[in-house]
Amino acid sequence: MFFFFAGGVTQEVRQVLKQEAGRCINCRSPADLVDTNKVLKLFFVPVWRWPGKDQLMHCNNCGLFYPPSLSPNSAENLRCQFCARELDSDFRISIRNFISLYECVVCTIC
Repeated sequence: MFFFFAGGVTQEVRQVLKQEAGRCINCRSPADLVDTNKVLKLFFVPVWRWPGKDQLMHCNNCGLFYPPSLSPNSAENLRCQFCARELDSDFRISIRNFISLYECVVCTIC
């Protein structure tokens, strides 16, 4: 006998606690502080839901969930990780920034 099983556990937003509480660590878009549900899905159908343990940050743009402790401090200025130059608060990484491995891959100024 052969059994095929397709399922898994995912996270979803249960309640938004604070809108735009920080910036996403992945894409720098606004992120909300949320309570989450864990959802067991079998064959892509939700079967069971239970509350998540901690409050998480949820990015509105890329959908990433991450702990609030990893959220960048709004008081800190965003800096290039290679040359430590200060970047604009609305700076986003794009394909244009990945010109060469020998240049700074974040700000392309160096």
